[in-house]
Amino acid sequence: MSGLSAMAWLSALLLAGTASVLILNRLIRVSLAAPRVQESGVPAGLPWREVSIPTLRDKNLFGWFIPAGRRAPALAILHGWGGNAEMMLPLAKRLHAAGYALLFFDARCHGRSDGDTFASLPRFAEDLEHAVDWLRVQGEVDEQRVGVIGHSVGAGAALLLASRQRDIAAVVSLAAFAHPAGMMRRWLRFKHIPFWPLGAYILFYVQRVIGHRFDDIAPARTIRDIDCPVLLAHGTEDETVPLGEARAIYANRKDGRVRLLPMQGSHDEYAELERHIGTMIGFLDNAMLRPRKG
Repeated sequence: MSGLSAMAWLSALLLAGTASVLILNRLIRVSLAAPRVQESGVPAGLPWREVSIPTLRDKNLFGWFIPAGRRAPALAILHGWGGNAEMMLPLAKRLHAAGYALLFFDARCHGRSDGDTFASLPRFAEDLEHAVDWLRVQGEVDEQRVGVIGHSVGAGAALLLASRQRDIAAVVSLAAFAHPAGMMRRWLRFKHIPFWPLGAYILFYVQRVIGHRFDDIAPARTIRDIDCPVLLAHGTEDETVPLGEARAIYANRKDGRVRLLPMQGSHDEYAELERHIGTMIGFLDNAMLRPRKG
């Protein structure tokens, strides 16, 4: 084989390899993209108004704001992966009756919010940060008493935000996973994808795309940097994110302001939520209606 022919073969192989990687990367993005489910209902029986909240990259978030009188404590409430604001509405009536103003909203690429290049836990946290900022400038809200509630990826985002901001009054985490890598490994097993070499590459690629190492954004790590009270509520029959994940987060707490609340239910359905929401409200009242220490 001549030198010219060898170079041609080498160039062809490199091009084929590059094309294969590009195709693989595209397949990873498509496979991991969140399904978009738009709301079909509204917060019936409550004094809601539809709002639009600006977030990063010139995007806007769809939401419902439910005021609760002048200078009320407020909660920004964030769904999980593939969810939307409506899916969190079972919390609305009891929390509102307890005196909390509520903001239910969709993260980017979810529900009726703007799309973006991708969704991720850090981007959920960015959207939650902008939702909290929006709440703080509403005349009906006491800007010193704003807390967050999140489900699944939204719970991880709530913990990440609270680890970065010292003025979050309280966090309620519903079904948070301890570490994104563990969640990804379960997804790989579900898809029957071997970890070596393909699964390892997927984890590497996802971290490169989102711009964060999993170790840095893992709830089991961010819990150590949170100064406000945290309630880790988790379903005992959760097969998507097992209860052991909540226990792992709890084990890494730095003080007694973190509470673990197991309750009967799966990842998305909590059979005992109505009974335990009183416990959640009591936790929030203690955290947000009394003077903060320190």
